[in-house]
Amino acid sequence: MHVKPVLIACSCAVLALAACSSDKDKDAPMAERPAADMFNEATAAAKNGEYTKAGRLFDEVERQHPYSDYATQAQLKAAETAYQALRYDDAVIALDRFIELHPGHEQVDYAYYMKAMCYYEQMTDVRRDQEMTTLALEALDTIISRFPDSKYAREAQLKRDLALDHLAGKEMEIGRYYLSRNEINAAINRFVTVVKNYQTTTHVPEALLRLVESYTILGLKDEATHVAAVLGYNYPGSNWYKDAYDLLDPVQRQKIQDGRGWVDRTVESILKPE
Repeated sequence: MHVKPVLIACSCAVLALAACSSDKDKDAPMAERPAADMFNEATAAAKNGEYTKAGRLFDEVERQHPYSDYATQAQLKAAETAYQALRYDDAVIALDRFIELHPGHEQVDYAYYMKAMCYYEQMTDVRRDQEMTTLALEALDTIISRFPDSKYAREAQLKRDLALDHLAGKEMEIGRYYLSRNEINAAINRFVTVVKNYQTTTHVPEALLRLVESYTILGLKDEATHVAAVLGYNYPGSNWYKDAYDLLDPVQRQKIQDGRGWVDRTVESILKPE
């Protein structure tokens, strides 16, 4: 009657011992091996998606052969493996270490690019905190400014544009929220920020419309008309301009059609102090 519980207890004990033994094996130092053998095995493991194994082997290459050429490559590969495993924090730490130890290395531009990607791939929905977007933008700017001739520079520029668009989207989301709550001045500040700091993004036409809407609510007809004129001049076929035009009264519309009062219809003109 009591045999079954005893067998279960013994089985659990055996499994626990096996697990402990497995953990110890993972933590135990590897036997000395040629750097090339370990590096090649680690590369194959990474290719097969065995990122934990690959990372440990790359670390061992550096530990056992710290002054070899393989050690330097293993540092970069270990960072790459962490990145592939989505362990972004570990990857950034490893990349910072590689950059610090080898600032003149022929692949240091790649290290910077990979670091930027660690942040870029963590960019979240515009409704959430944008810390990673800001870090990605800073890292991408570093690549563009320090390595303009790098093969990663063009890709960095494209991703920088997307990161900027993301930040502008966050400003628009907050601005629309303030506008919906009738906190007009707070909304205007957000929309002006988009126009001022994110002029190359897709959000500028809507930001101009929202400024027209905000100024109209405040009864600032001259400001609303000016912004609408700028919107119509720079984005004449935009639906945002049509919506802005519909907000104006006949006198304001006539001013825009006559072109009176606005010699300068650039986006920058609405940022100038009156």
